[in-house]
Amino acid sequence: MTAEETKADGAPLEGTDITPKQDEGVLKVVKKEGSGTESPMIGDKVTVHYTGWLLDGTKFDSSLDRRDKFSFDLGKGEVIKAWDIAVATMKVGEICRITCKPEYAYGSAGSPPKIPPNATLIFEIELFEFKGEDLTDDEDGGIIRRIRKKGEGYSKPNEGALVEIQFEGRYGDRVFDRRELQFEIGEGDNYDLPHGLEKAIQKMEKSEESVFYLKPNYGFGSAGKEKFQIPPDAELQYEVKLKSFEKAKESWEMNTDEKLEQSCIVKERGTQYFKEGKYKRAALQYKKIVSWLEHESGLSDEEDTKAKSLRLAAHLNLAMCHLKLKEYSPALENCNKALELDSNNEKGLFRRGEAHLAVNDFDLARGDFQKVIQLYPSNKAAKVQLVTCQQKIREQHEKEKKMYANMFQRLADKDLKSAASVQISHTEDAEMKDEQNGVEDKSEVDTEA
Repeated sequence: MTAEETKADGAPLEGTDITPKQDEGVLKVVKKEGSGTESPMIGDKVTVHYTGWLLDGTKFDSSLDRRDKFSFDLGKGEVIKAWDIAVATMKVGEICRITCKPEYAYGSAGSPPKIPPNATLIFEIELFEFKGEDLTDDEDGGIIRRIRKKGEGYSKPNEGALVEIQFEGRYGDRVFDRRELQFEIGEGDNYDLPHGLEKAIQKMEKSEESVFYLKPNYGFGSAGKEKFQIPPDAELQYEVKLKSFEKAKESWEMNTDEKLEQSCIVKERGTQYFKEGKYKRAALQYKKIVSWLEHESGLSDEEDTKAKSLRLAAHLNLAMCHLKLKEYSPALENCNKALELDSNNEKGLFRRGEAHLAVNDFDLARGDFQKVIQLYPSNKAAKVQLVTCQQKIREQHEKEKKMYANMFQRLADKDLKSAASVQISHTEDAEMKDEQNGVEDKSEVDTEA
């Protein structure tokens, strides 16, 4: 049946009712079957061609006429309701015709000037492709989400939120993990969850059911996971239902006492992570302390002293985490922040010296280690590092001395070569002149004869 034929004489419109309410608001007729078994899910980016008609056969829009395919995020309210419902039932390559009542189209307002109020519309849609939503900050495709069932509301878990999930992890066709679990976001490592999955859960709404596809660097990485027989650099798939969650308080929601109390708690948690060699996890905990207390004002003397002590510890521990991770620039930054709070702090000076030494700033490193020894004569580690610095500086001087000696030698050789070249040139000029004089003399003799 063509669009023109649908205007006929008030006869019932054809098609299968695909509305959730079964109110015949969207009727669908498949004109060409698609391929595969999967259909788009909520949040997928879908690409289609379409043509739209009024019931009297008037065409009001067509991507085909523009020769430009149309893309949108399914189920996000970017298009009329009928489209979100219909495209979710399609397969790649499928062409269908949908008839949609006003309440699933443009309603009583219409869409002037082409679509009048309370208009029933007909669309022919062809689905070309669909792909999941990229949840990574860099949009590198490392975490792809496909929503099976939309969640409730708009709130999502934050760092530190207590979440309750039901999930299944797959590697290829094998299910390697199936559990119901309650845990705090940021603690997933303790429950054998990859950090990419925790990041994904923070994008979910309550009661949402989604499938997540994780690239290796968001899964178990190059180490794999022996417990689950996951090899290195494996791509993973997780099906997750977020049953419930309780958000952690944001900084602006906490008073000073709560910030100080929570800072003590996360400091201990960070220290535990550090002891276990989980330096990135530890750093996340220490960063919370800085974010909560760095700009806190109006404190009593006692609160101020406690806040400064916690901030100092946080910066010193962050510096140590970054040194372990070979991230020397943030290590230096945190040492400097610590030394702003306590200019003669032993750990701050020593760790800054280590960071300078790691990036071959030997003079700066020596200065820090010398100051440590001056202030804390019993610090044996600083004495050892000072010896290392002095040795490195001597080696550097020797290299520079050899480099300059070689450079001067090359310059001297070049000067000698240049002088020799000039001498040869002068000799050749003299010989040439003699030869020319000889010719001239002979010529004069011949003439005179």
